Amino acid sequence: MKRKSMEGSICPVARSLDIIGDWWSLLIVRDALNGLTRFGEFQKNLGIAKNMLTQRLKQLVEQDILTVRPATDGSAWNEYVLTEKGRALQTVLVALAQWGGDYLFDSHEKCSVLVDDELHQPLRKLTLQAQDGRTLAPEEVVAQIPAIPVE
Repeated sequence: MKRKSMEGSICPVARSLDIIGDWWSLLIVRDALNGLTRFGEFQKNLGIAKNMLTQRLKQLVEQDILTVRPATDGSAWNEYVLTEKGRALQTVLVALAQWGGDYLFDSHEKCSVLVDDELHQPLRKLTLQAQDGRTLAPEEVVAQIPAIPVE
């Protein structure tokens, strides 16, 4: 069954999921944020089938989340490097990691924790914040469609 495209949706969540909504894409971005750049590195780390990885990498390049460049070591290989748009997904992955750590592990299970590279301290929990800095509860956030200015 072919998946319905959310390309025309007014909802930014729907449009985002249309592009990066499968787990392989987000795991590739996670690995790229952790420094992986080569097809073989992604394939080995994820255990993903080569044809599936090829498809996901192509989509991520088409969506300007990754870019392809010649290998920095001068070899004949290519590297996949995150664009600014791709690097901006780090906040999404941090939110997912924090949620998963809070709700998907038993207290006796080991769970990786994201830390600040300089001080090696866990990251502060992401929160919903108003423009004035107030922390908001989920029920205090609503979606709104702003009026488009007429020129």
